[in-house]
Amino acid sequence: MILITGNTGYIGAVMTKFFQDHGYKVVGVDCDYYRGCDFFSGMVKAHKQLFKDVDVLTLQDLEGVEAVIHLAALSNDPLGELNPKLTHQINCVSSVRLAKLAKEAKVSRYLFSSSCSVYGIAPGDKAINEQDKVNPLTAYAKAKIDTETEVAKLADKDFHPVFLRNATAYGLSPRLRLDLVANNLTAWAHLTGKVSIMSDGTPWRPIIHIEDICAAFLAAVKAPTEKIHNQAFNVGLDSENYRVKDIAECVRVAVLNSKVEILNTAGSDERSYRVDFSKIKNELPEFKPSWDLAKGVDQLYCAYKKYKLDKAGFDSSFYFRIRRIQQLIKENKVDKNIKWRTA
Repeated sequence: MILITGNTGYIGAVMTKFFQDHGYKVVGVDCDYYRGCDFFSGMVKAHKQLFKDVDVLTLQDLEGVEAVIHLAALSNDPLGELNPKLTHQINCVSSVRLAKLAKEAKVSRYLFSSSCSVYGIAPGDKAINEQDKVNPLTAYAKAKIDTETEVAKLADKDFHPVFLRNATAYGLSPRLRLDLVANNLTAWAHLTGKVSIMSDGTPWRPIIHIEDICAAFLAAVKAPTEKIHNQAFNVGLDSENYRVKDIAECVRVAVLNSKVEILNTAGSDERSYRVDFSKIKNELPEFKPSWDLAKGVDQLYCAYKKYKLDKAGFDSSFYFRIRRIQQLIKENKVDKNIKWRTA
């Protein structure tokens, strides 16, 4: 049995179905911030669902669990910057607490969903591997690497942490996000005919389809212990490192009659990193990615048309994580620590 935190979020909604399709029973844990924010009706229920915060999980909740997949987090850089101290509490302190709880419950594997954003700015065009120096620039990225550091200290012969540093996700999910570069550019092109880039288009971004992220986590669950014990893996493909302007060009080709416009009005986001994914390819051969950007953008474009994404939906809080959290705070549904208020 696998416990997946954040299982009703963007990645989690796809991963829950993915693992259950591969014969695993899934215990889902989610505080359900995004209830009602479905892009289409495709949510698959976990074998057992717990609607609660990660930081109040108990040993009893982990009974019978063989592996924990920890996805739950304040899930991007802009959201993390709203309150860096709270981001550290939710994304790091709660993650370390869960790892300690898993170890106490004799769960053998703890798979932490980290991020290639820990690399921040890479020197030149060099592809960075797991042994290279990290350079986190945001509260979100700092919390990821701090979690890796603290959880690694818990590793022993019976407890096997794995740190999966995902490239930037994209692709279709019932809990769609439009604050991710490929998803966003495709949506904007579909709605306006413009593929608008806020930067000058030169920053590097490695990207990975959401289903290939799921495949990487499955490979880490199934791999021999000695292959994954206390290891970090960049999750992606060497061929899927793109400059932002190249992502835009791929979108232009897919979305008929669209054109690229480079606005170069971006603020302080200086992140640019090209990543080496050879380790996961060599060490986890069961990880066999099946998506590339062109195929993924076509999937998105077809879905936007099929499910009738419109400007009102794009402007809503449904598909942008920072907008949704800000709305919940404004409506007084959650408190300053983003905890649900009780009636």
